[in-house]
Amino acid sequence: MSAGGLPQFDLSQWPGEIVWALAIFLVLYLLFAFVFVPAVGGAIDKREDQISGDVGDARRLRDEAQAQADAAAAELGEARARAHKLAAEARVQARAEASARQAEEDVKLSALLGAAEARIGAARGQAMREVAAIAADTAGAIVERLTGLAATAAELEHASGT
Repeated sequence: MSAGGLPQFDLSQWPGEIVWALAIFLVLYLLFAFVFVPAVGGAIDKREDQISGDVGDARRLRDEAQAQADAAAAELGEARARAHKLAAEARVQARAEASARQAEEDVKLSALLGAAEARIGAARGQAMREVAAIAADTAGAIVERLTGLAATAAELEHASGT
């Protein structure tokens, strides 16, 4: 043994150090090759499998959601079409009912107008007869006043044209 210096630089101790270095390297190599790397690789593989499964589930759920959205859109379109059809039918029915009521009211109004015209005609005829009588009386009074003689009923009828 040498009295001074660092043991790393003492060539007589190198064979033992090389053996220990190789033994430690071999143990570390075996630990890494059979314990650490497979554990890490298994965790990575497991994680990749889980991620792939999650991505697959997400795609499946997205496709299902899209299918449901498409079905809902189709149902909404059908509902709108039915609503438009019902509204159009309701408008046609309301117009038909309004036209029927209008026709009924027109018939009633025509009947009332006919009755009113008949009453007006009767009143006009009565008024004309009274006017003729008043005219005959007035003519008789004028003739009597001017001539001093009373006109006969035949003369008054002849003069009035009735």
